[in-house]
Amino acid sequence: MEINIYQLIEGARKAKGLTIIIDVFRAFSVACYVMDNGVKDLIPVGDMEIAYRLKKENPEYILMGERGGIIQPGFDYGNSPSSIVSLDFSGKTVVHTTSAGTQGIVNAVDADEIITGSFVNAQAIIDYIRMKNPAVVSLVCMGWEATEEADEDTLLAEYVKNVLEGKPVDFNSIRHYMLNESKTGKFLDVRDASAPPEDFDLCLSLDRFDFVLRAEPFGESLVRLQRINEITRGVERNDAIKQA
Repeated sequence: MEINIYQLIEGARKAKGLTIIIDVFRAFSVACYVMDNGVKDLIPVGDMEIAYRLKKENPEYILMGERGGIIQPGFDYGNSPSSIVSLDFSGKTVVHTTSAGTQGIVNAVDADEIITGSFVNAQAIIDYIRMKNPAVVSLVCMGWEATEEADEDTLLAEYVKNVLEGKPVDFNSIRHYMLNESKTGKFLDVRDASAPPEDFDLCLSLDRFDFVLRAEPFGESLVRLQRINEITRGVERNDAIKQA
């Protein structure tokens, strides 16, 4: 298995094979929480105008996302897991657009298959890759607004790669680094409602969910994220993983 780590939109465009689009803070953490709360359809889009058009054509749709970390006019929610963790989305359709994560999905045009990536479902991602056993895996780190590399995305890519290669990983060290040393920790000081500090723990809730989210065609030109639950654990979990 060839495992490559790429960065930002350019990296998404290079991605081949089974592709994992990574956005830990916060798009694909949010997506898992929304999916776990019963959403009917979760539609990631890269273009704000598409999001607004879908809302205009379907007033019952829920708009969720951000630009520059800030919830946009007319949106129901931003891109914060703490704002939606307790909400019931049963039977609802959510349109999700963000500065980084959703941009990766729409730009990974040469990928054979796309799933999303965050620490909240890291083991499910690893198990899914093992089950599929592809010749090529692309781990794409979307970073800050898809323009600047972000520690958390690269750390998740390395975590997944190391486990697949049988190398030791230490999540406690990753969390300590993110909290105390990474510049990503700067968002803990942001008091804007679009990015509350509580998001940190929710985005780093390792293996909270046991499913992956796979991008599948939806309608004529859209994709939706489908929850894949039945993952065969073909290889035992790496005993070297250390976590709380």
